[in-house]
Amino acid sequence: MKKDRATPLHRPGLHDSAELHVRGTATYVDDQPLLPGELHGYPVVSPHAHARITGTDAGAARALPGVHAVLFGADVPGLNQAGPIAHDEPLLADEEVHYVGQMVALVLAESFEQARVAAAQVRIDYEVLEPSLDLVAAIEKDDFLGGPLKLERGDVDAALAGAAEVLEGVVESPGQEHLYLETHAARCVPGEGQTYFVSASTQHPSECQAKAAEILGVPRSQIVVESPRMGGAFGGKESQGNYPVGLAVLGAHATGRPVRIRFDRETDIRVTGKRHPWRSEYRAGFDAEGRIQALEVKSYAVAGFSLDLSIAILQRCLFHLDNAYFVPNARYQGWAVRLDTVSNTAFRGFGGPQGMVVIEEILSRLAERRGVDAAGLRAANLYGVTGGTTVWGQEVDDRLPRIWRELSASAGYEERRERVEAFNQKSRWLKRGLAFSPVRFGISFTTSFLNQAGALVLIYADGSVQLNHGGTEMGQGLHAKMRAICAHELGLPAEAVRVMPTATDKVPNTSPTAASSGSDMNGQAVREACERLRSRLRPVAAGLLGLPAGQEGEVRFAGGDALVAGEPDRKVSFAEVAQAAYLQRVSLSATGYYATPDIAFDWSTGTGRPAHYFAFGGAITEVEVSGLTGEYRVKRVDILHDTGNSLIPTLDLGQIEGGFVQGMGWLTTEELYWEEGGRLATLGPSTYKIPAAGDMPEHFEVKLLERASQPDVIHGSKAVGEPPLMLALSVVGALRAAVQAFGPAGREVELALPATAEAVLRSVERQRA
Repeated sequence: MKKDRATPLHRPGLHDSAELHVRGTATYVDDQPLLPGELHGYPVVSPHAHARITGTDAGAARALPGVHAVLFGADVPGLNQAGPIAHDEPLLADEEVHYVGQMVALVLAESFEQARVAAAQVRIDYEVLEPSLDLVAAIEKDDFLGGPLKLERGDVDAALAGAAEVLEGVVESPGQEHLYLETHAARCVPGEGQTYFVSASTQHPSECQAKAAEILGVPRSQIVVESPRMGGAFGGKESQGNYPVGLAVLGAHATGRPVRIRFDRETDIRVTGKRHPWRSEYRAGFDAEGRIQALEVKSYAVAGFSLDLSIAILQRCLFHLDNAYFVPNARYQGWAVRLDTVSNTAFRGFGGPQGMVVIEEILSRLAERRGVDAAGLRAANLYGVTGGTTVWGQEVDDRLPRIWRELSASAGYEERRERVEAFNQKSRWLKRGLAFSPVRFGISFTTSFLNQAGALVLIYADGSVQLNHGGTEMGQGLHAKMRAICAHELGLPAEAVRVMPTATDKVPNTSPTAASSGSDMNGQAVREACERLRSRLRPVAAGLLGLPAGQEGEVRFAGGDALVAGEPDRKVSFAEVAQAAYLQRVSLSATGYYATPDIAFDWSTGTGRPAHYFAFGGAITEVEVSGLTGEYRVKRVDILHDTGNSLIPTLDLGQIEGGFVQGMGWLTTEELYWEEGGRLATLGPSTYKIPAAGDMPEHFEVKLLERASQPDVIHGSKAVGEPPLMLALSVVGALRAAVQAFGPAGREVELALPATAEAVLRSVERQRA
């Protein structure tokens, strides 16, 4: 039987854990068997948004059965800090608390339930202080953790003064709970000589290693952090994983026993940060044809009580305030605002969505005011139509106009627009809306030094392969893509490569798996390691194949064999080559390393190259709205997305669908409700509504842009994790169009976000007024 020599790259493929997920046998951190003597931890949290700690008493808790320890900030042997950048986040608050849910103590007991019950018996005395909970009031007091950041081009004031039309307003976008299926979890096993092995649900094992070392006051080499797999993360386990890891290592150090930390759902939601709520104040100028002439934005991110990653998130917001549109004159400013709330953190899109929502609302308002087609207005302002450089001078290629042309044709936009208008004229209580929105998203970490990755590939003498790389698997299929790259480079079937759990003792100093760059950077590192191994194996294979000295370059690896170019029947198995290499004392392990080239940005001058390239996409969405209840259905979504030459198309299609739906949830149903005093009331799926099966579009068509290979990226591919989320802005545009149809032409729509049924009904009533 002839072997299939086709590469696993650029072909449909399964997620590497798909069968395990279906069978329910995939192992996550909290699924790991209990070790002898293992303890469970449960945190004691603050009931106040701002208070001074005046006393503690853990006597009653320590007396309960099964309780082994109650630990406070004073018990931390090293640095009592978990903040990823600034030292402004105590692992356990020891002087003041700054949000409802801030951790103050850790109870360690023989069972989770014993620890939870004992935590309620720990007495903390507080002097309650006035909290800062109002964003506008904090802005007026200049209560900032960072900023202003600024990007500027051209003469904004002159362009606004000369514009045919100027729009002014405020856009507020909501926070969002990550609500990953697997809550935060970590387990620490102490070893001999002050060494510790940590298994954690984290996107950033190296940062968890660094923070654990600081907390214990030991070198990083004493700690190994492994990330086996995550049941979702979405940015919520990039920096926030420092907390459960910190608690686990603190508990293991204090007791000398293995310690497991697993947040229940309510604790996870209370303790951890969300997507940043945002407020942006803008002035936008347009010419008579509707082309953007100037845009001024003052943008305020709700950082919460500490810095976390807010500055980098604010930077990305400013980079994406123009989304997919050329703005010749711009002035963007941004601040991170301090409030006595949980410290907000990374979330899929990392500030980009909060920036894009501003320009999308502006263009919708202009179209509503002028009574023109909003999609046509957007298309006329795309990069590549009126200009091709960003505010900071980086070139944007011309894929956006092509995406609009191909998508509008395949989705039948013009014909459907006529049908929607005809339906709305005949229907009194139901109205439909149709909208297009594009996306331009920069790919690379905004923090330049994070743009690096490593890999370690091991070939065993029987020809089997183990692959280690610095990226983490959170369900997105990164391991499957890395396995396909490794198999392709070594000429093996994907099944011959085993991807190992990500660990700091295999690949050190890794960057977080974030910024949609996991495949780009780790894939290049894997390829480099495999190229080194191929160069060592070629002379060995040449000898086995009987090639004369100097003809090693004729050897090719494919289909599990080494063969001679042009002579497919002259071959030897990869396993034979590996065995011969071992006997000839040829090294069968290699590291690979990649640093993204030409990435730098100078905020003092507002110049540089913060993105290696841009990912693009477009979506056309149709909705139907009830004017009696505000309820609506997403009837149809058509997406055309640029993934370059996709590494595994089936995985990319899944990411696009999932990203869009998650963005739709942020913008329409997911409402964080805070009670008076800063207490969060939406603590689980019963009160916090993520999209469910009934919310899916009735017709959902996703296509990948063809003939779109991206130069200087691994095998011509493009990142796909974050950009599709922002295509959900088309849902808001469609809702606005449907709401406008309930009122007179020329009346602008006021629609709060998230656009829940209640918000839509209020908007409809304003249109009718």
